[in-house]
Amino acid sequence: MRVARGLYSLPGYQGGEHEALVTVAKRAPDILFCLLTALRFHELTTQAPFEVWIAISNKAHPPRLEYPPLRTIRFSEAALTAGVEIHEVEGTRLHVTSVAKTVADCFKFRNKIGLDVALEALREANRARKLNADELWRFAKLNRVANVMRPYLEALA
Repeated sequence: MRVARGLYSLPGYQGGEHEALVTVAKRAPDILFCLLTALRFHELTTQAPFEVWIAISNKAHPPRLEYPPLRTIRFSEAALTAGVEIHEVEGTRLHVTSVAKTVADCFKFRNKIGLDVALEALREANRARKLNADELWRFAKLNRVANVMRPYLEALA
């Protein structure tokens, strides 16, 4: 059965929780999933994004897919390669930002996703003990949001 151009599945196949991510990764294998999609992947948010958030380099062209809808964010080369985890889902490799990198990215793009989402991600990651403070601080410096994050990190300590 045809799912999208060049992508087929068995009849009656019910996709898993990350079906949209697998679909994107099969069409564009080097795509990096970030922000709300990474938060959802790491189970750190109550948000249910209707778009798949992907990161590409500043000079790259975004992939054109009919389904699922994509939200493209441009990262520098340093930010694009730092803090990337590779997960195997349904036989497909997914490149997802790590928890600390995702939280720092949420603060960097707080005008796009909202400060409340960034604060929720920080609280949930801290509560679930998935956050390493040194790693978070390193990514905050990389994203140039260390001064923005400092009061919130001090409040958690």
